[in-house]
Amino acid sequence: MLEKIFKLAEHNTNIKTEIMAGLTTFLTMAYIIFVNPSILADAGMDEGAVFVATCLAAAIGCFIMGFVANYPIALAPGMGLNAFFTYGVVLGMGHTWQAALGAVFLSGIIFLLLSIFKVREWIINAIPHTLKLGIATGIGAFLAMIALKNSGIIVAHPATFVSLGKITEFVPLMSMFGFFIIAALTARKIPGAVMVSILMMTIVGWLFGDVQYTGIISQPPSISPTFMQMDVAAALEIGMLSVIFAFLFVDLFDTSGTLIAVTQRAGLTDCNGRVERLGKALSSDSIATLSGATLGTSTTTSYIESASGVAAGGRTGLTAVTVGGLFLLSIFFAPLAGMIPVYATTGAIFYVAILMLYNLKEIDWNDITEAAPVTVILLFTPLTFSIAHGITLAFITYTFTKATCGKIHEISTSVWILTALFIAKIIFVG
Repeated sequence: MLEKIFKLAEHNTNIKTEIMAGLTTFLTMAYIIFVNPSILADAGMDEGAVFVATCLAAAIGCFIMGFVANYPIALAPGMGLNAFFTYGVVLGMGHTWQAALGAVFLSGIIFLLLSIFKVREWIINAIPHTLKLGIATGIGAFLAMIALKNSGIIVAHPATFVSLGKITEFVPLMSMFGFFIIAALTARKIPGAVMVSILMMTIVGWLFGDVQYTGIISQPPSISPTFMQMDVAAALEIGMLSVIFAFLFVDLFDTSGTLIAVTQRAGLTDCNGRVERLGKALSSDSIATLSGATLGTSTTTSYIESASGVAAGGRTGLTAVTVGGLFLLSIFFAPLAGMIPVYATTGAIFYVAILMLYNLKEIDWNDITEAAPVTVILLFTPLTFSIAHGITLAFITYTFTKATCGKIHEISTSVWILTALFIAKIIFVG
């Protein structure tokens, strides 16, 4: 049955290899089980319900990706998008978390329609490569800012806006130690470095009396506080249009980039480097986002950590299905998730930020028309605490620098249209 579903022999793999690859991928991304509820709780959502929603959304996404698209790519609520959900949309713009869930749900519907009608290729090809790279780096800088703020390493200052906190205090110190553990384990290529760091910092907190032991396994918390709570009507207000676009835009390119990178590494692309079954893979991602919003979590997306499973030999959807099964089992570990202190996750968030800043090496820093928009999104995303603002200003900067530097021929019609829409957004919406 497994051979018929996943075509194991055709991909030169076997059940044992696929399961071990799935376990490897799960260990590298399981931190989201603890980090996502912590971030969304700041938006006022029930942490236990978000924990269950995170596990279920990840499982659903992995199962669809495995059974429908047959790719070894795992999905879960995305880092960066969850931060934008909480700190940008809810705390920054003042919308309710129900309205934010509604925006996630609508972005999932649009993403699904784009996948079905093949409009996604036009959008992906319309965005300059520089801006695609810039968006990833902007989100990375945003995550770094959140990690530094939540850990108390960076604090508010009346004269300079921000300043260095008292890093010798317990929380900042533990946050730094958590990151150093991740760096050390990653450098030694030890699987599950992020997960190990989170658990070690939790144990340290317990030894110092900062964490109260409440158990490891229990009946899953109720998901009712977040289930079907998305406010679609509120998400349709004009002020939320940029939010929907930001969720859609980031998920679209994040997913596309992950699919291309992982499938190329696994040797699953065609002779021209194109991803086969791209429509099924993108549809899987969009359905996972719809499911996640319904359950009560931010945008679900494909994880670049899937590359670790590919490196372990994963070549088919059985790897993704294995990851999905492990996420389902994780639902019974809610007490453990509830004990995770903030300093156990900030190191993990900072580590993910570093991975996303890796794209900076591909920027042509000798070309001001390429460097300027990337710099804008890199700085304005964390400083305005908004991915949407960062994308908006980066597009405008890209268009005007190209136009004024004698490179107007490099601006496509679609970029002109998008830039005009962004300018209109600033004038009429803010």
